[in-house]
Amino acid sequence: MINALVFGANGQLGRSLALCGATFPQVRLILMDRSKCDLSDLSIIASAIRDNQPHVVINAAAYTAVDLAENDRENAYQVNCDAVDMMARAADDLHIPLIHFSTDYVFDGGANHPYREDDPVAPLGVYGASKLAGENAVRVAAKRHLIFRTAWVYSPFGKNFVKTMLGLMAQRDALTVVNDQRGCPTSAIDLANATLRLLPLIVDPAFSGFGTYHLVAGNQMTWFDFAKRIHDAAVEQFGANWTGRNCRIDPVSSDAFPTIARRPAYSIMSTQKFTDTFGYGLPDISESLPACLNNLEAGG
Repeated sequence: MINALVFGANGQLGRSLALCGATFPQVRLILMDRSKCDLSDLSIIASAIRDNQPHVVINAAAYTAVDLAENDRENAYQVNCDAVDMMARAADDLHIPLIHFSTDYVFDGGANHPYREDDPVAPLGVYGASKLAGENAVRVAAKRHLIFRTAWVYSPFGKNFVKTMLGLMAQRDALTVVNDQRGCPTSAIDLANATLRLLPLIVDPAFSGFGTYHLVAGNQMTWFDFAKRIHDAAVEQFGANWTGRNCRIDPVSSDAFPTIARRPAYSIMSTQKFTDTFGYGLPDISESLPACLNNLEAGG
């Protein structure tokens, strides 16, 4: 049995790990939400790891409020860097692996090719900078670490683009959606399954593939494209009586939706390194999006 301690149990990824855990009987998840370990209290992070004596630590927690972070720098860095540094140090003391999730926001979005793990980083705002600081803390403190950069995460849980679009489609006759930012919509359920699948490999002392990886789905699209895919999948999933069936979706430039923080215009990331190392990737959106909607319909 592999005991995996999960920070951020109430977030999209944490709840997806809990959902998928039942299909991995060789893994026992120890789920830590804010009530059990508030990451703003750095003093209890190391003790949470020591007390539970896990075989691996998974950090699914993050400060993800991109715009709020611009005026909340201290809290963003505390969760995305300082708490992560504490996890990394505690994991290294116990000689166990740490899996940490990062973001496409460490890049400035100015590339003309899918970002590779060794491409230069240049975050545009506080959120991306705090996540990059967390990455660097992990690299320094934990010899046995996996950093997975992901992007455009959606799930049946919490707040995300899929749930927002479904709600708006059901309320409005027409929507305008940004069509000049490109990325790879990625299911948190797929991330959870991929993570749980590799645990037996990385807890083996002989594993030598630690480092930074990009882990996203392979479908490249704009937010407008994604909204159209969501609408089509919802019509298929929910049927002719779904109230959002006739909602029209129109493209618009990002100038129409000014935000406090700048977003990368291009967030495509290459996952070749991950597939070469682990031998698999994430499913196509044609499989993942309906699965997300099915979990929504089932009350997930």
